[in-house]
Amino acid sequence: MKTTKELLGARIKELRKARRLSQAQLSEKINIEPKHLSRIEVGRGYPSLNTLEKIGKALDVEMKDFFEFMHFVSDKELNENINKLIRETDKDKLRLALKILRAVIR
Repeated sequence: MKTTKELLGARIKELRKARRLSQAQLSEKINIEPKHLSRIEVGRGYPSLNTLEKIGKALDVEMKDFFEFMHFVSDKELNENINKLIRETDKDKLRLALKILRAVIR
């Protein structure tokens, strides 16, 4: 299971690459050493809030976008999250979720 630090770093790297920026280019835009950005991206360091805001501005993403990393979780974690939601949801919401799931899958 990846740590939040590793997931955050992987998400920053994913967003950076989607904008076709190298680590050196992004580092220059946000005024940090490329080595520091590398440590963040591999999950060996946390960015400060100030640095995270600069990264967001440079990549043109909102702060919440950094924490959308469900696609990085394992199949086991995915199943655990789904089962937890099912256990905590009332029958009316489950019926609605089933309709939505059927529409997406079909």
